[in-house]
Amino acid sequence: CMNHTFPASYAWGNFSVLAVGIWAIVQRDSLDAIVMFLTGLLLTVLTDIIHISVFYPANNHLGDLRRFSLGMAIFSLLLKPVSCYLVYRMYRERGGE
Repeated sequence: CMNHTFPASYAWGNFSVLAVGIWAIVQRDSLDAIVMFLTGLLLTVLTDIIHISVFYPANNHLGDLRRFSLGMAIFSLLLKPVSCYLVYRMYRERGGE
């Protein structure tokens, strides 16, 4: 669905952070993995804001697919601060300062 609204960099950025997140969950003793995941989440918050603001259509003629894609992108952006907080708590549990 994102193919019609956002460029490929939006999907690549979010899927690469997802892959780092899976790595951080699998390796429970690695502090570097969780730091990279937290950094990636914070970076994608910034890039998602830029992608949504630049590629949001100016006209009011939005189709259902494009409206759904934009809604899910905004919903994902709204949930990322909660994810950042939970990942930060995981970082503290693993011995981060």
